[in-house]
Amino acid sequence: MNTQSAVNASSGFMIPDPTEVPRLEGKVSEAEWTLRKQLAATYRLCALHGWSDLVFTHISVRLPDEDGEERFLINPYGVMFDEMTASALVKIDLDGKICQDTPYFVNPAGFTIHSAVHMAREDAGCVIHVHTPYGIAVSVQKKGLRRYTQFSMQVQHDLAYHDYEGIALELEERERIVKDLGDKSLMLLRNHGTLTLGKTCGTAFLRMYFLENACKTQILAQSVGSEDALHEEPETMGQKVYQQGSAAFVPGMGDNLVWPGLMRKLQRANPGYDH
Repeated sequence: MNTQSAVNASSGFMIPDPTEVPRLEGKVSEAEWTLRKQLAATYRLCALHGWSDLVFTHISVRLPDEDGEERFLINPYGVMFDEMTASALVKIDLDGKICQDTPYFVNPAGFTIHSAVHMAREDAGCVIHVHTPYGIAVSVQKKGLRRYTQFSMQVQHDLAYHDYEGIALELEERERIVKDLGDKSLMLLRNHGTLTLGKTCGTAFLRMYFLENACKTQILAQSVGSEDALHEEPETMGQKVYQQGSAAFVPGMGDNLVWPGLMRKLQRANPGYDH
């Protein structure tokens, strides 16, 4: 079993083409194969929406326990989001150690944030963490996400903040991430990026769609150069809009509404995730 990680990888390594690795369908449980396909699709959808950062961020999914041990899927280090496949994804434990035969290695430091959320939240079936220009631009603002748009008001009351502690390499940061997240399902990591979670990939993706669009429209609105020129809705309106839109994030509601269409779009634009 390959247990190599980015920490001990030697120079001159080769990253296999993810479309050429042996197909795992029938070699893993049906439940695992379904989650592998959903996660690979989520990576490609994030790339399709411009939310990738080459290979330097992560999306993870919780698998059914194996012999009482928690297992997760995460990206092999060096595989681009838009080329991810179900069979290339790597199964790891709570410490980021590889639990399968694979030609790939992983970046265990990249799982620091994800493991914190998965450990603390039973509803964190999928955790998406991305680095986008608009998300990071809002994360550095002292007042954070503002009630400028319907996008922002649909998520603002479910949004947490976590102060920057450097590149997430230290496991001790996990307890502070958990404390800051609390019972929220979205987070702005200060000076760093955005994070969402959901029971399903569809719910986590939908939350990220609203959060990223909220950040993008805020930056575009602020391009007028003066806060005095912008209208921010009052807190009461923000609460009203959040309640009105909350059904979209109930499992089986918003994800069922948009996920099938997203799969059709992905099949047209970038097929092959289900290898």
